[in-house]
Order: sequence, then structure tokens, then C-alpha cells
Amino acid sequence: MQRILFTGGGTGGHIYPAVAIAREVQKLAPDTEILFVGALGKMEMEKVPRAGFKIVGLPVTAFHRSLTMKNLLFPYKLLMSLVKARKIVRDFNPDLVVGTGGFASGPVLRVSTQKHLPVILQEQNAFPGVTNRLVAGKVNHICVAYPGMEKYFPKDKIVVTGNPVRTDLVLPADRLAAAFGSFGFSCEVPVILVIGGSLGARTLNHCMAAAAGRLAAAPVQIIWQTGTNFVAEAKASVEKADAKNIRVHDFIYNMDEAYAIASLAVCRSGAITLSELAVVGKPALLVPFPAAAEDHQTKNAKVFTEAGAAQMISDAEAGNKMINKMMELIDDKRALAEMAKNMTALAKPDATHTIADLALKLLNRKP
Repeated sequence: MQRILFTGGGTGGHIYPAVAIAREVQKLAPDTEILFVGALGKMEMEKVPRAGFKIVGLPVTAFHRSLTMKNLLFPYKLLMSLVKARKIVRDFNPDLVVGTGGFASGPVLRVSTQKHLPVILQEQNAFPGVTNRLVAGKVNHICVAYPGMEKYFPKDKIVVTGNPVRTDLVLPADRLAAAFGSFGFSCEVPVILVIGGSLGARTLNHCMAAAAGRLAAAPVQIIWQTGTNFVAEAKASVEKADAKNIRVHDFIYNMDEAYAIASLAVCRSGAITLSELAVVGKPALLVPFPAAAEDHQTKNAKVFTEAGAAQMISDAEAGNKMINKMMELIDDKRALAEMAKNMTALAKPDATHTIADLALKLLNRKP
């Protein structure tokens, strides 16, 4: 039996690609043993077991770029995480390590490259994260979503695969009417999907809450994913406005239905969200998260705006412009159709299979 160790986490953008690859590996090679390593207290410790995989947590934390007392514990937690990572690697004895980024992956990748284990990195963003950049020269393959990544990684290690996304995102056409019904919507009125990623988005939420009264009278239907922390306030704003055309969810589990009925998505520009939008061919109004490391969300968004698949406004502009731009776009069917066509052209629906197949081929070459 061969063993693969997956490491990554902190946000859904690092977790869900790893889970997607692991599931595809299981499909292609069912006898493969899989273990995940993440960061204690982060969402992977809940999401990975829910997906059916074992996970071990490290006490590692992110290094904050701003001055904060939290950084005082960083060296200690990093050292403890390296010690624990060495034990995990020794005990599990993986034949291959797959890193999907985030600070949670750093200790395992450091130990694995020191031991000269076969390693594959999966980089979701147009500007790579610090962890992946640090170990890039010591790994076997680096699977990337966008061309031009030789600016950051050794050219001979790069494989342009696209980002792994869930295989169940595309809804069969015969379920479309039922999807409208799932949200209590009419098939005759356009739908806007407002999503803030796995953790929600404060700016998008505040814009929506402030505009609830206006939106209540608009000829649209809206699905609004708020994240856990804002759901009560969002529901209160919708109830106060008597906005019967807005559905509030802390998290959307039936994303295939939400994507299928949406004419426009309004969202951050996390890599996995963008890859999902490409697979389902949905135009987007993007509001990049300004505090993302190295401003990578703006760089992600530019790939899509330059391809004519999306429009972008800055987080600072959103308060004044987001709702107006959203309503302007939903009324422009010709622009939406052109953006949808361009979005579909960016899709790489086979990315998950390509990466899993690459992993298994590397395993089979292992002496």
C-alpha cells in the first residue's frame, strides 16, 4: 500500500484543492492510504474529517506582517510544529507529499524536502504564497493555475494544470427548474449570487446590509452567503427591509444549484472561487480582499478582467460602487453573455484528474 501525505490549510482555498485531489487519487488508486496535516484551530480540522479523511494538527500559526504581540509566540510554535512534523513524517512514512499552500503546510514541506521525499506543490494563485516559494527549488513538480509562473518558480518544475475544483459543481440541465425551487425563486427573474468565500467577506456583507431596502424593490433575486459571523445581522437587515427576494445563508452547501441559477456572481477573487466560476461559466463582479498576502487577490482578478470574464472594483470603492455596478451588470444581458463566454474559455475542468494522475505517476517512478 502506498501512502500520500497532504498538507495545507488556513482557508478553504488551501483545503478544498487538497480534498479534491485526495478524492481523485482514491478513485484512481483505491488502496492508497491518505493522511492530512493542518493547523490546530483552523477550519481544516473540521472540513477534512467531514470529507472522510484523517487529519493531524500542528500548533503552527501565521507570521503577522503587522506589529502584534501574537508574533512573540511564532518562533516557539514553529519549532514545536517542526518537531511534530518530523514525527508525523517518520511514523506515516509517506511515499509522496502534496502541499497545497498556506502556513500550515510549511513544517511538513520543510521536513519532507530535507528528507528528499517526492513532493508536489499545488499553487492556486497568480502570485504564489511564501511557503510554496520557499520550497519550490526542492520539489519535483509545481502544479499552477496560470501561465507565466516561471517568474516565481523554476521553469522545469512547472505544470500548468489549473486549480482542482469539486466535480459536482455543474448541475444537469434537467435539474435547473428544481434548483430555482430550492431557493424559493422564480425562473423568470435574474439571480445574483453574492459570496464571500468560506469565511465570509466583511465589505460585501456591509454593502449588502446597507442596500437591503433598495434591493428589496429591485427586479432581481439574490442569494447572499454571509459566513457565520454576519448571518444574524444579515437576516435582521433583510427582515427589516422586508426583502422577500433575498435569501441569506451562512454557508451554501448546494453550490451546484446556486451557480446554475445565477446570472452574475459578486465575490472576492480567491483562486478557487475564480476557478469554480470558470468551470460553471458565470460572469463576476470581483472585489479583491485588500489584506490578502502580497495582494494576490488583485493579481488573480486581473487575469480574469483582462480576459473579459469579469469586472473589478477595489475594496475601498465598494461602499460607493458595488451595488450600482452589480445592478448595472445584471441589466446588461449582452455584456453578461460575453463575460460568460470568456469565463468558460478560462476553465480547466480536468485539473483535479491531471494532478492526481501526476501524483500517481510520480509514485510509480519511486525506486
